[in-house]
Amino acid sequence: MAAKIKKGDKVFIISGKDKGKEGEVTRIIKSSQSQDKALVQGINLVKRHRKPSQDNPGGIISEERPIQISNLMIIDPKTKKPSRVGFKLDKKGNKVRFAKKSGEVL
Repeated sequence: MAAKIKKGDKVFIISGKDKGKEGEVTRIIKSSQSQDKALVQGINLVKRHRKPSQDNPGGIISEERPIQISNLMIIDPKTKKPSRVGFKLDKKGNKVRFAKKSGEVL
């Protein structure tokens, strides 16, 4: 199955504690139960208490946690608004993603 959201995409959060925020996908985490998740830069931050070690000075660290892909919408490059993703064949017969709001190829 083709992925609707990929690494490097600008996304809009449609639900959860960070609803309404935008960010860039830094990593996609695949799952066998079809509950794929994504790490989005600056979104879903949690505080972790880390014990000091040789590599880490310790203390309270903010880190990003994965968010389900179903809670993300891709940002249309033309209108700069959230849009659904569709698939179509280009002139060469390759399958490409496009934003349904404007028809722009992603």
